[in-house]
Amino acid sequence: MHIVPATEFSKNFGHYREIAQREPVAVTSHERVTGYFVSASAYEEYSHLKALTTKSYALNELSEETIRAIASSSMSVEHNHLNSLLDE
Repeated sequence: MHIVPATEFSKNFGHYREIAQREPVAVTSHERVTGYFVSASAYEEYSHLKALTTKSYALNELSEETIRAIASSSMSVEHNHLNSLLDE
């Protein structure tokens, strides 16, 4: 991965655009990474993978209605055979 200060990145954008086609370019400001410049294909892959992830929530993030719905839900009877796995 290439690491470059923001001022250098802005002065030589075309150069770093070419590098980003091969590897990510980390852009820094005051010696801290503030962003990454990546190829379009790398970004599309990232977006696809991000869309596949499941979000989890803390209980305090859920509405009372959602909590009640979860508490009153039940598993379909076709999956009853899975209950035996909990006994092991």
